[in-house]
Amino acid sequence: MPHSNNKVTDHAAYFALMTVFLDAVGIGIISPIIPELLQNLTHTNISEAATYGGYLTFVYAAMQFIFAPILGNLSDSIGRRPVLLISLAALAIDYLILGFAGSLSILFAGRLIAGIFGATPATVSAFMTDISTGKQRTKNFGLLGASFGAGFVAGPLIGGLLAEYGVRVPFFAAFALVLLNFFYGLFILPESLAAGRRRSFTLRGLHPFDAILTSMKAPAVGLLLLAFFLFNMADHSYVSVWPFYTREAFQWGSRQVGFTLAIFGFFHALTQIFVIGFLLRRMSETAIAVFGILSTALIMITFLFISEGWIVYLFLPFSALGGLTMPAIQALLTQRTADTHQGQLQGAISSVMSLTTIFSPLIMTQVFYLFTKDHHRYYHPAGVFGFAALICFLALIPLIRANKGA
Repeated sequence: MPHSNNKVTDHAAYFALMTVFLDAVGIGIISPIIPELLQNLTHTNISEAATYGGYLTFVYAAMQFIFAPILGNLSDSIGRRPVLLISLAALAIDYLILGFAGSLSILFAGRLIAGIFGATPATVSAFMTDISTGKQRTKNFGLLGASFGAGFVAGPLIGGLLAEYGVRVPFFAAFALVLLNFFYGLFILPESLAAGRRRSFTLRGLHPFDAILTSMKAPAVGLLLLAFFLFNMADHSYVSVWPFYTREAFQWGSRQVGFTLAIFGFFHALTQIFVIGFLLRRMSETAIAVFGILSTALIMITFLFISEGWIVYLFLPFSALGGLTMPAIQALLTQRTADTHQGQLQGAISSVMSLTTIFSPLIMTQVFYLFTKDHHRYYHPAGVFGFAALICFLALIPLIRANKGA
């Protein structure tokens, strides 16, 4: 049962939403300038710079995959607050390192530090699980997604504008925002997990696959995690290649890249604030997830036929419908998991997301490189999105099977 103290509930919910919002702002601020930064440091073209971007993400995701289950289990033992504060502090340090980085090795070092302590998504989701039940959890997960979308509205706009004053300026702005949230949590945030609902920390939980394997003991959880993995593999193509794709296909600068990301974030937030609540009154979580996956695949296929940059703006609102999928699958997973293991489940979900963040950027940036290098006969900047659409369709198989077995 969620904690009954209203003060704890209010502050935990506010802080959780604000943390996700500021995380997205931090990511959004730096996204428009990553291609330019990598090109400056590596002295390569946009296709090759994209592969370096994939490697950079790989380092962060690999560390997060190893350490997220540890911190997820630790939050079940000592509470959400201390784990989250450590994560926020590490993220602030990472942005500071990125701001001063003069070489690729420094960039990789910063991403490694952030990956080790990057338990924010799992711990924030555990906060929401602590303070809500049933359909309210689905709505709260939607609000988390909406907060992320709102952060992606503000972040890219700020990043695109700040890049006019220097490619490093957005990193320092991200550092300041995360540090601000850290101090809010340090001085104001109460703990959401009551002492009576905690469990002992075990060495068995240190294995990075343990949270996934343990969570899969519950009915249909394995299939749902597979669907979650495949969809995120496909959906992560936006994060992995969008700044590179738009620069290659339409010769956009940081401001235009940031503007399109902001538009996407705006409609993503609207989708998860209003659309998911509307659909929940008429559809099951499984049906919502299927709708989100199909919408994502169809929009990705549409990008294959776009030849002018202005046409992209027409389809951005519809691309946000994919934001329905993750909160719906998360809700299905929590429904099949005991209250005493919700933190472990969120660690498993975080590990699965980390796996997609490990493999998707590596794969998607390489696919982008293959479709764009030297303008060969198969040249197509959006070819990577066609590949991602195929993965979306594959994600439907375990999702539907899990529903049949429920």
